[in-house]
Amino acid sequence: MNCCLLSSTYFGPVQWYQKLNRYDVCLIEQHDSFIKQTFRNRCVIATTHGTQTLSIPIEHTATGNMPQASQKMRDIRISDHGNWRHLHWYALQSAYGESPFFDYYVDDLRPFFEKKWEFLLDFNLAITEKMCELLDIRPNIQLTTAYGQQAPDDDEPADSCRQTPLADFREAIQPKHPAPDNEFEARPYYQVYRQKHGFLPNLSILDLLFNEGNESVLYL
Repeated sequence: MNCCLLSSTYFGPVQWYQKLNRYDVCLIEQHDSFIKQTFRNRCVIATTHGTQTLSIPIEHTATGNMPQASQKMRDIRISDHGNWRHLHWYALQSAYGESPFFDYYVDDLRPFFEKKWEFLLDFNLAITEKMCELLDIRPNIQLTTAYGQQAPDDDEPADSCRQTPLADFREAIQPKHPAPDNEFEARPYYQVYRQKHGFLPNLSILDLLFNEGNESVLYL
């Protein structure tokens, strides 16, 4: 059995979903400290002007004096500031409205920009579940029960990762200064704006899905 450790993501990059497709068990970290400017609350898409980052605003703590970096990911709440849901959905429509498969998936994805979610982790997990359904992959996803690990269990389940080394990609999959990942190579696929910008690697999984449709799983 091979197991990997991942940070939570908001419509994570292709590299992140590659791990879901290739590992027997994927542990999603919920006990890490929230770090700004990561895929935890942002994704990167392709537009006619190049890449664009979509970021979910995060609520500050009630006291207002606790830095976000000291808050655990599982406790981070989503803010309604700036009408971000409308702006993100409008950006996706503008960027991918002419892509081959946008209309095919639009009804599956629109609800994520209409319903309000309290916690970022829950929102990300719901997105991940839907994306796996659309990609036709069936990963075994579990949340960490302590930082970087599963909790001990007297009746060790067959899908336990406690008996095998974890492949830790929490530092490898991030938008700025990612650690090396020898398992991932961003091979080109069709992109709407490729003639204008060249191939843009490792964008949000939405970019792959809207451009390649049910062929996306073959890329992963």
